Amino acid sequence: MKTPQANDNRERVLLVGVSLKRRAPGQPKGAPNGAVATPRRGSLDELEELTLSAGGVIAGKLLQVRDAIDPATLVGHGKLEEIRGEAEAQQVPLVIVDHDLTPVQLRNMEKGLGRRVIDRTQLILDIFATHARTREGQLQVELAQLNYLLPRLTGRGEELSRLGGGIGTRGPGEQKLETDRRRIRERVKKIEKAIEMVRKQRGTRRYARQSVPLGVIALVGYTNAGKSALFNALTKAGVFTSSKMFATLDPTIRAVRLPSRRRALLSDTVGFLRDLPHDLVAAFRATLEEVQEAALILHVTDISNPHHAEQDAEVLKILRELGAEDHPRLHVLNKIDALAPEELAALREANAQANGHGQNNAFTSGLTGEGLPELLEKIDAALTVDALMRLRLRLPLSDGRSLSLVKASGRVLRSELIGGNYVIEAELPQSTARRLRSFILQ
Repeated sequence: MKTPQANDNRERVLLVGVSLKRRAPGQPKGAPNGAVATPRRGSLDELEELTLSAGGVIAGKLLQVRDAIDPATLVGHGKLEEIRGEAEAQQVPLVIVDHDLTPVQLRNMEKGLGRRVIDRTQLILDIFATHARTREGQLQVELAQLNYLLPRLTGRGEELSRLGGGIGTRGPGEQKLETDRRRIRERVKKIEKAIEMVRKQRGTRRYARQSVPLGVIALVGYTNAGKSALFNALTKAGVFTSSKMFATLDPTIRAVRLPSRRRALLSDTVGFLRDLPHDLVAAFRATLEEVQEAALILHVTDISNPHHAEQDAEVLKILRELGAEDHPRLHVLNKIDALAPEELAALREANAQANGHGQNNAFTSGLTGEGLPELLEKIDAALTVDALMRLRLRLPLSDGRSLSLVKASGRVLRSELIGGNYVIEAELPQSTARRLRSFILQ
């Protein structure tokens, strides 16, 4: 592991993970040799990515295998001493635990280790606080942080005054959280009212959009699946992209032109994560309403990630929580540029064989643009808003405005000049067909 430079001011941290044992199939309860380790997905790899995204320097990692969680310290007193020794040897002021700690566990671990301890939830909240740019995003993150801190105030008075300094401490430090629960609850109510106002404003804008038949397509996926790169490639929006987790947080909506000449709205949402804190999902519900109201969901998967199946399961879990599981959905297998040619060929063959069983997949690379034309074709076919109609029209030669409308909003399949009229066969959205109904040939 690389040693940080002397002038590196980033905080050094020690990562701690816990895996529980499970009995082998058919092994009776209590059997001495029947337990095998159940590793957490990717072990500590994801916690390491999160820590790097928060700006930390990882000095070491420890993984413990246990029969059950210790209710007082999570890891037990013996392991706590081992962690303390490693933290002292590595000279780290902060320990990050890949687990959600109860207030009692957090307090006992800090007392036993003699240094700051944060759990996975607080680390995620810290990253969100770093990346929130709009006022709406900042309010949502602060609400989640306050709800997280409220049950953890007891015994933390002096530490709370340090909020705002580093990993796990960004955000609402200036709100003087150490004063008392009453002031925090008052602040929570104020933020909830502000977010409700934002939700109403978003609903008003959504209602205004619905007056024009534009389908909303929501991009969802595990964090770092390449959603923003794909969004940029489809819309030329220039949204910030990064390999860090949760690099983009605030939602963005841009128009996209489909092959049929229909226009649709593409919405880029915050990336999902396993065990995403409930308070965070609740705080961002106003933003995630774009997913609930979407006419089509593009589920983006980093197909080059060896854990992509587990990540997909977590995304579907959150979609169920949002009530959007049954929405029309197109699965986008992204980052195919990171696959070896033989891997990609095998993947395409497997998809072709399964296509008769309801598989609806698109293969893309947001980085190179490969597969984007095919993706747009699939979106066009799956989007039911302002559906396409195949019509024959008779347009007078003198009516240049109607002819321009046909060419701008639809596809002309065949045309011929008969007398003083253009007779056109075209694919047009229903909204355009209604405007040209007087020219339709039966």
